[in-house]
Amino acid sequence: METILLDRRTRTMVEDYVPEGKVLDELVSFFSVFADRTRLRIISALAISEMCVTDLSCVLDINQTTVSHQLRFLKSAGVVRGDRHGKIIFYALTGDALSEIMLKGVEFMGYC
Repeated sequence: METILLDRRTRTMVEDYVPEGKVLDELVSFFSVFADRTRLRIISALAISEMCVTDLSCVLDINQTTVSHQLRFLKSAGVVRGDRHGKIIFYALTGDALSEIMLKGVEFMGYC
């Protein structure tokens, strides 16, 4: 048996609060949203304004097929929603938390 230097209280806290199972799987899925440059650019743009695929493609200079593919991923992850207006779907972030997480990341990297 290995000797553990942690006190019993700290060990119990770690064992109780480190995510496992479904929670861990969902956190991994959520944070994978940030693991792609194109998705980060789309999230950043949508933090400013809702947009359709064509606008995102033009403003970010990304192929429409790529934008659509990434929006499907973001929508399935629950971070983007689409609102249909006639033939056009406008995409927006589902909440302010994602923008706040992005800002915290920028702050963490020392750019603020």
